[in-house]
Amino acid sequence: MPQEAFVHKSHRDILSYEQIGLLVKVAAGMGITKVRLTGGEPLVRKDIEQLVAKLAVIDGINEVCMTTNGSLLADVAAKLKQAGLGHVNISIDSLDADRYRKITGGGDLREVLSGVDAAIEAKLVPVKINMVILDDTTEKDIETMKAFCERKGVQLQKIMQFSLYDRADLSRRFATERPPKCSLCNRLRLTADAFLKPCLFGDDEVKVNFDDIAGSILEAVARKPENGSSCRERFMSEIGG
Repeated sequence: MPQEAFVHKSHRDILSYEQIGLLVKVAAGMGITKVRLTGGEPLVRKDIEQLVAKLAVIDGINEVCMTTNGSLLADVAAKLKQAGLGHVNISIDSLDADRYRKITGGGDLREVLSGVDAAIEAKLVPVKINMVILDDTTEKDIETMKAFCERKGVQLQKIMQFSLYDRADLSRRFATERPPKCSLCNRLRLTADAFLKPCLFGDDEVKVNFDDIAGSILEAVARKPENGSSCRERFMSEIGG
């Protein structure tokens, strides 16, 4: 993560697990069936498996899943499965250790690969590998990742590199599965500091009113645009993919 994207928030500035559980319970009553815990990096939250357990037992929620960089996954994969996590997406843009370290700003590929193995062993299936197709990604890089995924029995999901500042689709050198077209998007994003984002590619946000959670959700849905354009008020690490 770029250092300029790091914004420290204290515990009083972010949602508690109880607040998240309450909001998801209301959302489930309104038809939401799936919850994804995502970035920044969800595994840096202490005892994250407790949140998973809260969400997994909510009536109407059929799936709780997670997107993670995998660096902390090896030690908690079994706990997450036991708590009720369905499956994981693990972000790996390169299987070359030096290139991976450069892309991630110091990440250790060995830790992430251990996380992949732990997820497979814990049966957090389907395990998906999220690979962002960067400007300098080669066909060989993709083929190497495909072979790795086939060998491990996991799914490869290629993601087009994009900027929050410009929703205009970039030219695709390779076929990618993500991000989806605006016309296919049915997501709402809940930020750690209690805002609902109707669109990833937009600055519009709805502050959650815990005296009227349903009203906040309805307002966010009503303000969901037909097409996103740009988000300039937050970094991706504050929102999640």
